[in-house]
Amino acid sequence: ILETKGPRRISPFFIPGALVNMLGGFITIDHGLQGPNLSAVTACAAGTHAISEAAKTIMIGGADQMLVVAAESAITGVGIGGFASMKALSTRNDDPRHASRPFDAERDGFVMGEGAAALVLEEYDAAVARGARIYAELIGFGESGDANHITTPSLEGPLRAMQAALRMAKNPKVDYVNAHGTSTPTNDKNETAALKIAFGGKENCPPVSSTKGQTGHCLGAAGGIEAVVSIMAMRDGIIPPTINYVNPDENCDLDIVPNVARKAELNIVMSNSFGFGGTNGVVIFKKI
Repeated sequence: ILETKGPRRISPFFIPGALVNMLGGFITIDHGLQGPNLSAVTACAAGTHAISEAAKTIMIGGADQMLVVAAESAITGVGIGGFASMKALSTRNDDPRHASRPFDAERDGFVMGEGAAALVLEEYDAAVARGARIYAELIGFGESGDANHITTPSLEGPLRAMQAALRMAKNPKVDYVNAHGTSTPTNDKNETAALKIAFGGKENCPPVSSTKGQTGHCLGAAGGIEAVVSIMAMRDGIIPPTINYVNPDENCDLDIVPNVARKAELNIVMSNSFGFGGTNGVVIFKKI
């Protein structure tokens, strides 16, 4: 429009529409929320970082309650085209149902998903006072930067985020990890190696699964969706499976709960999110 019709024809809604934080703005306007209004713009770790930012706000007394919304809608021509140009997407177009296959030896990229999740974080005494149903306690979170590559994840960055979350949670016995598990060759290999180090060896690692086989990779929404999945798994005592796991990979040799959900007593769960730009977030929840 600028080049063909001139600057006066640019919509007055262009700038507001281009701001990521405007999504949060709409929510606060609709619901009359007047506390801190923040937006995490950290690629695939954004939902997880939103949770930790909300927790920090409560911890420093900035609010008693924070609404965390993780959402993304990137299935568009430029969205799919851009990720395809990067060769980040699976090319299993002849078998789309099995294209997202985290930790499988024949994984070749992720499948785009869309979705959203919302969580209310609240200071404990305030939640009890109003009779809120408490699903879980956030006992630890960790953040780190790879300082390595704009798109290729490292091992050390995710590891440091996990270690920070475990330290904050006072190194508890984790019963389940919802992995970032993107179904890309590099991420799944590096995440497996980082988990082994974080938990002191393969034999000490809890069961791990990636739910991106079911949902696709929901990008900025993934951390929020997977936090909710982790909390519901803890509530219901069911570990969600890593579906489409057919061909074992010697580099991804943890207990990944292949193909079928598993009943288990879950008291503490961890959820991992790692984003382009080398930005990492990890959260740990405890059953109430």
